[in-house]
Amino acid sequence: MDIISTLIWFVIALGILITVHESGHFLVAKRLGVKVLRFSVGFGRALWSARYGPDRTEYVIGALPLGGYVKMLDEREGPVAPAERVRAFNRQSLGVRFAVVAAGPLANLLFAVLAYWLMFVTGVTGLRPIVGEVTSGSLADRAGLRAGDEIVAVAGRHTPTWETVAQGVVGAALAGGGAEIEVESGTGHQRRVVLELSGMSLDELARGSVFDRLGLEPSRPVLAPVVGQVEPGGAAARSGLRTGDRIARVDGKPIEDWRSWVEYVRAHGGRTMVVEVLREGSVLALDLRPDVVASDDGAVGRIGAAVQVDEDAGAEHYATERYGPLAALGRAVARTWEVSALTVRMIGKMLSLQVSVENLSGPITIAQYAGHSARGGLARFLEFLGVVSISLAILNLLPIPLLDGGHLMYYLIEVVKGQPVSEEAQMLGQRVGLAILIGLMSLAFMNDLARVFG
Repeated sequence: MDIISTLIWFVIALGILITVHESGHFLVAKRLGVKVLRFSVGFGRALWSARYGPDRTEYVIGALPLGGYVKMLDEREGPVAPAERVRAFNRQSLGVRFAVVAAGPLANLLFAVLAYWLMFVTGVTGLRPIVGEVTSGSLADRAGLRAGDEIVAVAGRHTPTWETVAQGVVGAALAGGGAEIEVESGTGHQRRVVLELSGMSLDELARGSVFDRLGLEPSRPVLAPVVGQVEPGGAAARSGLRTGDRIARVDGKPIEDWRSWVEYVRAHGGRTMVVEVLREGSVLALDLRPDVVASDDGAVGRIGAAVQVDEDAGAEHYATERYGPLAALGRAVARTWEVSALTVRMIGKMLSLQVSVENLSGPITIAQYAGHSARGGLARFLEFLGVVSISLAILNLLPIPLLDGGHLMYYLIEVVKGQPVSEEAQMLGQRVGLAILIGLMSLAFMNDLARVFG
């Protein structure tokens, strides 16, 4: 069930993002007088198709949801009636061609703003950035962070949750140098400290171990080991665990809180354990065998059960970032800019070999994040869509033939030369671009397999 749910959300996410991207090309082409023959979401055999409008444009949903395309009238791809040549793409001015091609990535960036706006209007909840433990001699310790401190800003940016702290630290590390952090102690005293990040590994940051590398542990509420929601078909459901069960012991060891229970489960993937639970005043012994799943920490155990949370208990540990419609728009534009800049910097670091290409993610990893974010609620799914939409826009703007950026590169050369790039040069570029894309996709897919099986 978990795999099916993940695949469904993956297809939904890709369908939305591809439709947005191709709609950018489509709408601008139509607006500027170019005839569109086909609008396709997906490749391969058509699962659905229909024709609409005065131009009888064909709308298609393909069987393979890993891309899409807008086919325009073009004399280079077939004969065009003399009366319609004025609407052929190849007959358009350089400005029109540039606008049509650039509209796809631009649509993805605008969609990211929309997704973030909806996220901030509805509100995104996270753990307040209160420091729990600080490792002696670590970067956090040397900077002066102490247990009980709350991080209120990083590099001047307000940080209501640990997630926003991580984003600020990663951005500062990629920019080089240190990160100025504003903290408030448990007594209300505010001060500024500087985290020295020059020795921090960018690969470790990319793998998500930001706080481990800093040497601090977020403060978390202590949750009782009581089962809340049980995922149908998961290991917990198969073992007989029910909502309301309190975990008392596992393999003879007492369980004091939910966190220790999660840690034990994650460390025992694929192994059968004996779990003693309290249910309606009785003690029951159940055999539980956690499923093995891939994570950033390697293969771990997962049972498909969530903790039962008392809404009033531990509420002080959580914060919700929410704004009014106008303020949310400003914050959405800022977040889009921040994520775009971070993505460009990461690509630059990869090209300069300062970050390993192992950090490239393919369809398997994206699918996992799609399912995970969807299970986290609407705000998390919108955040996922925003990040991937920005990545799609920036990747498409890379100057690689076959991508939008490759076409824009040809148009810039045309501006300099005063004439279009020759057909022979474009054909050669397409072959080189195809080889590059196949290489990148193969590398990303191999990285996915390494994460799943490694």
